[in-house]
Amino acid sequence: MWAALAAPGIGWLLLFFLAPLYVVLAIVFGRVDPLFRTAVPVWNPLQWNPSQFTYVLSRISPDGVYFPALLRTVGYVGAASVLCLAIAFPVAYFVARLAGKHKGLFIALLIAPFWISYMMRMLAWVNLLQNDGLVNRLLGFGGLFDVTVDWLTGQPVVVILGLAYGYVPYMILPLYAGLDRLSQPMLEASRDLGASRVSSFLRVTLPLCRPTILAAVLLTCLPMLGDYFTNDLLSASPKTAMVGNLINDSVQAPGQTGQAGAFVMLVLLATVLPMFYYVRVTLRGDEVRT
Repeated sequence: MWAALAAPGIGWLLLFFLAPLYVVLAIVFGRVDPLFRTAVPVWNPLQWNPSQFTYVLSRISPDGVYFPALLRTVGYVGAASVLCLAIAFPVAYFVARLAGKHKGLFIALLIAPFWISYMMRMLAWVNLLQNDGLVNRLLGFGGLFDVTVDWLTGQPVVVILGLAYGYVPYMILPLYAGLDRLSQPMLEASRDLGASRVSSFLRVTLPLCRPTILAAVLLTCLPMLGDYFTNDLLSASPKTAMVGNLINDSVQAPGQTGQAGAFVMLVLLATVLPMFYYVRVTLRGDEVRT
């Protein structure tokens, strides 16, 4: 019976994950039409040509032209994830453990950002950070000083803040779900045994919600790795280009669709390892509880 219940989910994964993945592989290891410069997928794996994939690999080596974008992506995503966690964990902890009868209201407020499109939220940042925007006005104390900072011309801090602002809701909700399921008797037992609030939080709460924190960070990092829209709106500068921008530029350039697919495969391989680590940590936690 359990296999029958799992069949729809397995079928969904086969249809909407493995099938598109095979299409990407057929394009990456396919060929390029010499006349129209369009990608021609090769469906037979025995006829695949790895030239486009090896070309991208040669460009992401430490002396390759794509290597700086990889470093920027790791740095921006890491900094934005840490910032998201610093913002999301206190919010999720308050709603899950301290909100009391107002928990429903706070949950509605946490879901509210999903009602507004990501593009509209980023455009709000553009309006705030323009040369005559509210941020420069505040820095100039309402016009007392002439302060004009070009925030939208290749500032890494703006890209990091934009990523954190756009993806922090994706971290709050998983953290809330995990913190809300913590065993209250276990937390009370730590207090009964003489632990202070801080000691109970560090020795009991944090270890219990470690898989939840890891899941929330993964759910936030994975879409950030392929993000290109944030950098395009808040910077539009090659100095802050990320891997997502390289993929987007390759898709739009004639004859480079296979290279874009190779970038996608490399990002997928980079994300599979932490996903396996999360599964391993989760299974280990289940074994300990049993």
